[in-house]
Amino acid sequence: MAAAGVQDPLLGEITCGSLLKKLQEIWDEVGESDEERDRMLLQIEKECLDVYKRKVELAVKSRAELLQTLSDAKIELANLLSALGEKSFIGLPDTTSGTIKEQLESIAPALEQLWKQKEERIMEFSDVQSQIQQICGEIAGDLTMGEQAPAVDESNLSLKKLDEYQARLQDLQKEKSERLHKVLEFVSTVHDLCAVLGMDFFSTVTEVHPSLNDSSSVQSKSISNDTLSRLAKTVLALKEDKKQRLHKLQELAHQLIDLWNLMDTSEEERQLFDHVTCNMSASVEEVTVPGALAMDLIEQAEVEVERLDQLKASRMKEIAFKKQDELEEILARAHVEIDPEGAREKIMSLIESGNVEPAELLSDMDNQIANAKEEAFSRKDILDKVEKWMSACEEESWLEDYNRDDNRYNASRGAHLNLKRAEKARVLVNKIPALVDTLVAKTRAWEEDRGISFTYDGVPLLAMLDEYAMLRQEREEEKRRLRDQKKFHEQQNTEQETIFGSRPSPARSASTKKVVGPRANGSTNGTPRRLSMNSHQNGSRSINKDRRDSRLSAPANYVAMSKDDVVSHVSGTEPVPPSP
Repeated sequence: MAAAGVQDPLLGEITCGSLLKKLQEIWDEVGESDEERDRMLLQIEKECLDVYKRKVELAVKSRAELLQTLSDAKIELANLLSALGEKSFIGLPDTTSGTIKEQLESIAPALEQLWKQKEERIMEFSDVQSQIQQICGEIAGDLTMGEQAPAVDESNLSLKKLDEYQARLQDLQKEKSERLHKVLEFVSTVHDLCAVLGMDFFSTVTEVHPSLNDSSSVQSKSISNDTLSRLAKTVLALKEDKKQRLHKLQELAHQLIDLWNLMDTSEEERQLFDHVTCNMSASVEEVTVPGALAMDLIEQAEVEVERLDQLKASRMKEIAFKKQDELEEILARAHVEIDPEGAREKIMSLIESGNVEPAELLSDMDNQIANAKEEAFSRKDILDKVEKWMSACEEESWLEDYNRDDNRYNASRGAHLNLKRAEKARVLVNKIPALVDTLVAKTRAWEEDRGISFTYDGVPLLAMLDEYAMLRQEREEEKRRLRDQKKFHEQQNTEQETIFGSRPSPARSASTKKVVGPRANGSTNGTPRRLSMNSHQNGSRSINKDRRDSRLSAPANYVAMSKDDVVSHVSGTEPVPPSP
């Protein structure tokens, strides 16, 4: 057994044997007894055993601690690999061979590297989770969520879990981008609507959220559900306000135009409100000019309408008579008989009595005008055919005069034009019976549908058509009778020439010259006589009616001739023999 001691150069090398020898020399010198010596040696041996025991115990304890450290290191290594999601690790030592310290020394670098990798992984997780937490807070409208440190689960730091977080972060970033784009679209729409409505854009969007004004950066704008909802409601409210304002402005524009037309307002005065009337027929989407629907503009139009209404009340008589003129013109074009003087007297009495509001009177006249237009529209088809019928009768009258002209085939100036007109007139005259039949059918259908009689300037049209048919039949009979008389006279003259010889007849020449031009009594053309009846009752005559009256002045060619006229006509040639 070796004992540790302090080496003294004077004493030499100190060992247990040298110390024991020194001790014996001291005992010898002192004269210790053998019993005392044995006791002291036993005590020294015991103390040496105690030292050995303590050393062994410390060694055992140190070994146990090293084994525990090695076990903990292995467990830590396994936990790190599990947390990082690593099934294996490059450079992982073999921990089953070598001494304990060798095993510890071999595992320490791997642990250090895995700890470093874990810390880096935790930082990555923390960064991703912080971004996720911040975006979730922005979406939820709770910005304090982004200020809190994220709780990283250190038991699962695998790349798979990190990829899941990163995928979720990308989805949230995409959603944030979409929400931000939607917010910017809403803000742009609010800006445009506020510009059109003349409203303060900054105060409007600031009421929704303070971050939406232009002073804030794009990324700092609120994208929360509440902000999007309030923006959508704001846009809807502004669009509804725009729609109502446009509707109101268009109503005011129509009122202005009606009042201007009633009072013949000059173009210069109308141009002052071009900004009001320019959107009269525009849709809501088409109105984009800034300030086009501002409240002050609408109020300005309202004030102008009110001013014109007051002016209209003072000019009520003039406006009412103007509407009456319009009504009479519509009815005159439709050939509806009216009493203009009575209507004007009634208007005057209503205005002077004050029993009716000006607006009510004008509204009633507007209704009459609307009903008159409807009535005129329903009569248009029949009136067009009446016009054709009257034109055909004119051509028939002209053709009668043309056929009585013995010089119609002479090579005079304009003869070829008259010849062409005659050809067209014959075609047109041949269509008169079918035209009359169509007129009768349409008129009866109109009367059955309306339950009233169809009148033309106060005269029932069916009665006119019936009279025309009767007179046309009489005219045809008269023509046949005249042809028979002429044939009889020619036969009689032939017989006389046979008896007395051929000689010219001055009477026949006189008779031939007599029939050139219109007939004396003016009652043999096809123009209906009753079309001019009651014409003096209508005080308002349109251009068409004046033209119709000028046509009616032509001589009629279908009324049967009286007996005296026939006798006077025939007596110019030969005496009329008795009818066979």
